[in-house]
Amino acid sequence: MGMKQKPPFILYGGDYNPDQWDEKTIDQDMELFKKAHINLVTLPVFSWAKLEPEEGVYDFDWLDHILEKLWQNRIYVCMATPTTAQPAWMSAQYPEVLPVDIAGRKRTHGMRVFFCVNSTKYRERAAAIAEQMAKRYQNYPGLVAWHVANEYGTYCYCENCQRKFRVWLKERYGTVEELNKRWNTAFWGRIVYDFEEIMLPTELNDDYRFNPAVQLDYMRFVTDSTKECYENEAQVLRKYTPDIPVFSNISGFIKKLDQFRLTENMDCAGWDNYPGPRDEMSLPALKHDIMRALKDGRPYIITEQSPNQQNWQPYNKLKRPGEVRTIAYQGIARGADACLFFQMRQSVGGQEKFHGAVISHAGTENTRIYQEISDLGAELHTLGDACIDGRTNAAVGMLFDWDNWWALELTSGPTQDMDYLDQVHTYYKAFYEKNISLDIVKVSSDFSKYRVLVAPLLYMNKPGVAEKLETFVQNGGTLIATYMTGVADENDRCVFGAYPGKLRDVLGIWVEETDSMYPDESNSMVMRIQDEPFSSSYQCGFLCDLLHTTTAKTLAEYGSDFYKGRACFTVNHYGKGKAYYLASEPEKAFLLDFVEHVCGETGIRPIFKSEGRVEICARENEKGEVIFLMNHWQEPARVHLEKDTYCNLLNGEAVSGTVTLKSREVMVLRRIV
Repeated sequence: MGMKQKPPFILYGGDYNPDQWDEKTIDQDMELFKKAHINLVTLPVFSWAKLEPEEGVYDFDWLDHILEKLWQNRIYVCMATPTTAQPAWMSAQYPEVLPVDIAGRKRTHGMRVFFCVNSTKYRERAAAIAEQMAKRYQNYPGLVAWHVANEYGTYCYCENCQRKFRVWLKERYGTVEELNKRWNTAFWGRIVYDFEEIMLPTELNDDYRFNPAVQLDYMRFVTDSTKECYENEAQVLRKYTPDIPVFSNISGFIKKLDQFRLTENMDCAGWDNYPGPRDEMSLPALKHDIMRALKDGRPYIITEQSPNQQNWQPYNKLKRPGEVRTIAYQGIARGADACLFFQMRQSVGGQEKFHGAVISHAGTENTRIYQEISDLGAELHTLGDACIDGRTNAAVGMLFDWDNWWALELTSGPTQDMDYLDQVHTYYKAFYEKNISLDIVKVSSDFSKYRVLVAPLLYMNKPGVAEKLETFVQNGGTLIATYMTGVADENDRCVFGAYPGKLRDVLGIWVEETDSMYPDESNSMVMRIQDEPFSSSYQCGFLCDLLHTTTAKTLAEYGSDFYKGRACFTVNHYGKGKAYYLASEPEKAFLLDFVEHVCGETGIRPIFKSEGRVEICARENEKGEVIFLMNHWQEPARVHLEKDTYCNLLNGEAVSGTVTLKSREVMVLRRIV
């Protein structure tokens, strides 16, 4: 996490709002926290109005009292600047801090994260309270991290943002002539002659729908503005506590901001993990792996997850017995060094009064959820530092990029069903179900450590990326590319010549046109090869590229429509490596067989062979490798440990041979030498 003296255990606890409770309740909380092995709380996230009741007047006495109680009980603190919810006096005295929405409406006070990140007055007052807190608590013994604000992501369209957007564009493009070129403003007569003529993409001018290049740059601008807003507080905190890590938590809705850029100056990444009751377990696994990628494989923090049901989903199901445990271990297994919940005690009023908590409205330890949290706390206490700072070793990388995400979904065509995260998840899931470890990889990262790179819908040809992929394949790597590859540049201008642009040679194909499929339509992939484990044919759909092979070999062809017999799955040998191309979205059965085929070719194997559904992950630190076995499902699963004997670190038992995991069972194994 970046701290010099990191606690030698997984941080366990979560958001605590003691300013809602009386002294007797707080004392009860301390006892219940200790019984549950809670070792950290995050506070005071939403307490700005209480800490600064009027401008420049501060009241920290109540917080001092809480912090004293926490340290008496040896409970650490992730100290949050309370700047996610400005006081009412600020909104009244300085209405410029309030955001303007995409429809041009000035919002009123009351909602959290309802401020303009570009407001000078907001930043001034946020930095001021951050400094007051840093000066006051810089020597507090229980301080382990600073948590700035909460779940950034508000888009503002005020006049100040418009002015700053014009400045941002001038810095990015230098001249209005260059901007016109990059935005292709000759189309629809959108040429501008002065930066002052540029308007924000709002409902007032419909540019948010009809000019993807402007909207794309605006989304980049919002990320950069938010990053500046974070730094406004973070630099103050670093001044007084240079050895304490500083970060902010990321909403589970990760699309709004480019998290790769936002977290560049954070000491660690932290995110709020709220899977839906019917989400496949591969989806939160994908998001965990994205979070691990934010700081290039370093451990991250699960800053929030629900101990029980949420309150804001369409149907708020209770966590089933054992479910909170397997969800928690999934995050730890994939790289988290902290397992935190929202919230510690259930609020009695407000929007989240029905959101689950460690301590429910009943206020007793005699509840199912408290007992599960307590049991999990005891296990994590036993686990100690076995996986702290552990890294994941993966031979497969999957490219992921926010600019690519935004551009794909902003473009008009070829289908209204374009969902980049869902598409990435489709390919990720095949590796997940085969228990093949995978890293999410930035397009700016070093590719050389991987044997296989998967690049789903790499729509945007960013400078240098095609060249890096070409080198990767030349040096012996295996590349997997798909439809919608190499279509546009970083300003969403389509490439001259055929797709996939600069990747034509390495893929050995060129795409003439692309057919969009209705949700109820499909085509088929008729295999030309009889290699194991492939079947003779598979279904495909969503998009169908009509391509020409140049140097690539056709592995499958379409089975119907006017392009029946044309290639839809190819491989091209290039240098020492090879590049596969999928011209249409295949059914799940194909992807599972394809992953098995590619892994067989490249010598990549799961950690253990298994039968039934089980998630297997490993982390390695200076003490060695720790392997997590997790059964999220109702049916039992079997895992073959082969010749070695392992210690289950959760109970100290030695295990070997074939082990059976019952529903919701978890094992954490270390090989006995």
